[in-house]
Amino acid sequence: MCGIVAAHGLENPAADRPRLIACAKKIRHRGPDWSGCYCGKQTILAHERLAIVGVDTGAQPLVSTDGKIVLAVNGEIYNHGKLRQSLKEPYKFKTHSDCEPIIPLYMEHDTSLCNLLDGMFSFVLLDESVTPSRIIAARDPIGITTLYQGWNSKRPNAVYFASELKALMDECDKIISFPPGHVYDSRDNSTTRYYQPSWWDGDLEGPEAVIPTKPADLTLLRETLEEAVRKRLMSEVPYGVLLSGGLDSSLIAAIAARETEKVAQMQTDLRRKKLQEAQSGPASPSGNGISEYETIAAWPRLHSFSIGLENSPDLLAARKAAAYLGTVHHEYVFTVQEGLDAIPDVIYHLETYDVTTVRASTPMYLLSRKIKAMGVKMVLSGEGSDEIFGGYLYFHAAPDAKSFHQECVRRVKNLHTADCLRANKSTMAWGLEARVPFLDKTFLEVAMNVNPKEKMFSKGAEQDVDADGSPKMEKYILRKAFDCAPDGKPYLPRSILWRQKEQFSDGVGYSWIDGMKDQAASVVSDEAFAKRAERWPEDTPDTKEAYYIREIFDGLFPLETAAKTAVRWIPRGDWGCSSDPSGRSVSLHNAAYETSS
Repeated sequence: MCGIVAAHGLENPAADRPRLIACAKKIRHRGPDWSGCYCGKQTILAHERLAIVGVDTGAQPLVSTDGKIVLAVNGEIYNHGKLRQSLKEPYKFKTHSDCEPIIPLYMEHDTSLCNLLDGMFSFVLLDESVTPSRIIAARDPIGITTLYQGWNSKRPNAVYFASELKALMDECDKIISFPPGHVYDSRDNSTTRYYQPSWWDGDLEGPEAVIPTKPADLTLLRETLEEAVRKRLMSEVPYGVLLSGGLDSSLIAAIAARETEKVAQMQTDLRRKKLQEAQSGPASPSGNGISEYETIAAWPRLHSFSIGLENSPDLLAARKAAAYLGTVHHEYVFTVQEGLDAIPDVIYHLETYDVTTVRASTPMYLLSRKIKAMGVKMVLSGEGSDEIFGGYLYFHAAPDAKSFHQECVRRVKNLHTADCLRANKSTMAWGLEARVPFLDKTFLEVAMNVNPKEKMFSKGAEQDVDADGSPKMEKYILRKAFDCAPDGKPYLPRSILWRQKEQFSDGVGYSWIDGMKDQAASVVSDEAFAKRAERWPEDTPDTKEAYYIREIFDGLFPLETAAKTAVRWIPRGDWGCSSDPSGRSVSLHNAAYETSS
């Protein structure tokens, strides 16, 4: 991933170029490898690059062969090889970049190109072959990448885009988070949803609601997730996996470890083949295209990374998972004080005041710095599973299957405001890219169309077990899909596969959240807290911790429009759930541990 800044509808782009470059400089942490800028007739595109695919030739903005179409992209297009081959008209590519096929796709499909892309992306494309010049801007279906759109009341004809809020703060007085799965077209100033999966209307009320009835196909679930991981290993630089020791990250690590072994074997075979060719000459060519494994650069063994307070649940579980999977494991211990010291920087990069996101992002932010220092540029992560399968412990309180499914759909639709935002910004703060296989379009189509009755889980002592003695707990069908050993070795040990859900901010150590609350109590006076509604009449903080975070956010982003881009993550109060999103606030969490002990 990278960072982009764009402005369109400018009267004198050459005069504005220094200002837009200054805006792009604010997000250079996203792309420390190179900077590029294109200045057109009424448009400026600036790009800060993190090179992962097409390292030697993929500098941006990318320009078409006739020089009339210019493209700036933040993201990765996993099916770029197939897209190159699918073109109806021959096109002379200038680079090996996975993003360059967007240009000829636009020439053939216009804005419909977005549905052809399999990946995570935000892009702005400029077409100067038409008068007036035209831009289109789009964001990936779920919002794995971040994108903001802005306007300046003093320049009513101009529109701005940027990967992060901070890049627009000096130029715009109105800023929104650009909606995922949508495409903007300057030709008619429209923003249209292009992503329309079969499950999208599942959160509607009344007879319009579409509640799936398909039984879970465990084999299809497993194989689709494996393919999602496989395609995300497309990289020309060293990669690794984030491993908390929970179900989601451990499954991703287990699949990635198996794929890494295949890559290592393929590379060994290639070296043997080249040695034979050096001695006897090359063999006759056979077939066309490139093997998917030839696009992957890998260490001989997969590297995994975890973080937590001393002896935290995640560190202990991750250690066990790594030992079983045979990864080269890197473990980082942080202190509560180190986390507290980082909070202002975390909020600066996150650009939100949501308590849950700040709690969980702080250890991820600290870990990302350590990972980048090792020379790793890309990691796989497990975001999205809890929303897809209703894995948060408060889901046990869903009154019925319809409500359960509706909440899953709502949570998936809002991932861009919380977990996707966290995974993107806390890693990209250090120029580290996080890829999330659970949010693969094909996997979503399979998993979101499972009958929600099969996703629901029992409560406390009423919890059922299946014929194999496995508990019907949260994310049961996902666990069951990988409770097998197709090559003789199970994907995970049962102690990991059937481990209860921890919120990431809990799993790194329960005293981390307690430390944040204590810090807030020490700096927010009772008098100030009592007047919180006067200071923030909208979205009023309900705890001193929320007050503390909001105060820091306002100091960094003082514009009212900036605060309106933030969304708070809150469990369902109407289901009788605590407003505190910590897993420990769910009685089921404590009951499970009391039972197991």
